[in-house]
Amino acid sequence: MITDPFAVFLALAGVVFSAVWLESRYRFFRTASAGLLCLTFGMLLSNSGILPGDAEAYNQLGTIWVNAAIVLILLAVDLKTIRQAGSRMLGAFGIGAIGTMTGVAAATLLWSGAVGPEAWKLSGQFTGTYIGGGANFYALGSAFSTDPAVMSGAVAADVIVTVAWLAACLTLPAILSKKPGDAVGATPLAGEQPMTLERRLKESGESLRVMDFFGLASITLGVMVAAQFLGGLVPAIPSVLWLTTIALILGHTPWVRGLRGAPVLGNALILLFLAGNGAQSLVSEMLAAGPALFLYALTTVGVHGLVIFGVGRLLRFDFGTLAVASQANIGGAASAVAIASARGYGDKLLPGIAVALAGYAVGNYLGFGVGTIARGLLGG
Repeated sequence: MITDPFAVFLALAGVVFSAVWLESRYRFFRTASAGLLCLTFGMLLSNSGILPGDAEAYNQLGTIWVNAAIVLILLAVDLKTIRQAGSRMLGAFGIGAIGTMTGVAAATLLWSGAVGPEAWKLSGQFTGTYIGGGANFYALGSAFSTDPAVMSGAVAADVIVTVAWLAACLTLPAILSKKPGDAVGATPLAGEQPMTLERRLKESGESLRVMDFFGLASITLGVMVAAQFLGGLVPAIPSVLWLTTIALILGHTPWVRGLRGAPVLGNALILLFLAGNGAQSLVSEMLAAGPALFLYALTTVGVHGLVIFGVGRLLRFDFGTLAVASQANIGGAASAVAIASARGYGDKLLPGIAVALAGYAVGNYLGFGVGTIARGLLGG
């Protein structure tokens, strides 16, 4: 098994290269997208024992690197393009939140007996995490004093189901649209035409100057440092919100607009993040916890998916908005950015982040409320 941190990053880089190459060469893989391939290949490497299921590289990708990707992608966002997407994204996110709570109710009804006395706690935790994010899951677990063994199994089930749903959201818009392979409802990033990631990398790489690279590196690192400092100075405002705000302001200045390659570099880091996400998904850990926890998480996300895509399409929401909003629910801001950037939904980047942040804010409240109600009903 590969354990050296540099070797782990090398393997993940190889995954991204292979995914981008396949996407550029074959129509089938282009429809699936490089993002889905990165998830799949990452899972194959870890579940076959080549890569570990837990590594410092994955932690860095989920924090430092994904924040850098968000900054780079937001530098290319034009605020004028998000006005229409904003209100619709909020509506889609609300539908998804209702879908999550409906899914939790169904999962509790079906699997509480198999899960045992901790089921009411999981109802609150899965509500929090599938409306807000992973931080809510752990916060509610601490509040409910969830058994550590149940927590471990629930986390494994959550990772597997979340990654599977991320893969589904990468492919559903293409499969369900009238023109498979098209990014339905997508709006390209400012100044770009829809194209495969390989073509973006090739074209930007040919014209990327040293000044562009180090200019973007300086801006990205500066924004991350400033956001961390301001987040500590004003704890009421999370650092990711400072990150988003500063990046958007800088992205609308003429000098930063003149730098080339920001969306390309951001997309590349997002693909590394997706490869690392896939590598963390160990099926063995989920199986060791027993099928009940997996079925609980799967039922919750499955019902969420039926509600957001079923009701959303009845209300004439486009597939792109529904996919990004669903990931803002299930996976949080990073997953929403991953979907928007991988599929070219440029006008949905900022609304996706905005509703994901709203989910972080309300997830704990809703999760605590649902858990308390379930406790009363189940007699916990």
